[in-house]
Amino acid sequence: MSGPLDPRTDPDVDLRVPADRGELTARPAAVLAAIAAGGMLGALARAGLQHALPHPPTGFPWATFTINVSGCLLIGVLMAVLGHLGGGRPLVRPFLGVGVLGGFTTFSTYAVDVQQAVVAGAAGTALAYLAATVVGALVAVWCGDAAAARLLHRNGHDDERLAR
Repeated sequence: MSGPLDPRTDPDVDLRVPADRGELTARPAAVLAAIAAGGMLGALARAGLQHALPHPPTGFPWATFTINVSGCLLIGVLMAVLGHLGGGRPLVRPFLGVGVLGGFTTFSTYAVDVQQAVVAGAAGTALAYLAATVVGALVAVWCGDAAAARLLHRNGHDDERLAR
């Protein structure tokens, strides 16, 4: 049976992670609630930043750019930490990764910002923003993952100490 939390159709479910496999089958409503609660928090944080840093259609959308790049940095850190922990505690990845950071980042607004800049006659700004966001997001997730993994390894954290 296929559904919104079905591991065959949900790309955020990694059946190699014991926490995903166990929580999804044991408590699908809890996974959905964790994602929803995290998504609400992430979306509120994003809305606050976008309200604080508005931009005209022809201007560079710094708020959305910062949100997306910092969200990618944080998802890189989160995945490194959770990988070090063997998946971490149940519901952490759905709450933080899918919920908070999924609600915080906004690639749909990114697409709308690009379209609005083009329509407003700022094709150069749109192209710069388009490229900078993709490159910035990819570099940020890689840097977050690499820096967190390096720090975890350098500080000699073991799974037991981090899991507490």
